[in-house]
Amino acid sequence: MSRARCDRCLRPTDHCLCPLIPKLGSQTRVLILQHPSEVNHALNTARLAALGLENAELRVGEVFEDLAQYLNPPGYQARLLFPGEGATTLTAAPADEQPVLLVVPDGTWRKARKLLHLNPLLAQLPRVFLENAPPSRYRLRKAPGPDALSTLEAIVHALHTLEPGRSFDALLRPFDALIEGQIAAMGMETFSRNHS
Repeated sequence: MSRARCDRCLRPTDHCLCPLIPKLGSQTRVLILQHPSEVNHALNTARLAALGLENAELRVGEVFEDLAQYLNPPGYQARLLFPGEGATTLTAAPADEQPVLLVVPDGTWRKARKLLHLNPLLAQLPRVFLENAPPSRYRLRKAPGPDALSTLEAIVHALHTLEPGRSFDALLRPFDALIEGQIAAMGMETFSRNHS
């Protein structure tokens, strides 16, 4: 029999993260395009980001038929947060420029690349990457590189870059609690053996 789940954060009700999820405003608009394989992942950090930001939207799919309308909200300039050829460092826009629509693919690197391949409009967006990213707090996975971040951590770092006068660290509270809860559930011995 499956455990009862919170309809909002999708965590088991006895581990609901909703009390820790802030509701933060931002000038930056965040559009998260989540691969369907991530939806039921126990550590769905993209959902936490979408719940914690008033100016964020989470869309799930592989092919987004209505992508053009999501990439062109009035008053924003779209940027794809994805490293690679032609990507430039994400920097704060001058005050006289339109704010950024930050488009963030969510999935493994392979799945994120597939989203770009299946949605040519994404591949046409100007690409940006994060510079000077802090070490990941995601202690439960083996990262592909030392600068790899979870989707939530990448969004927080990007928002700090784009809006340097504000703090978005409150978005990391439910993430930290989620990680601590997973470690507690597996036990320190198992965690130390598999993740140290």
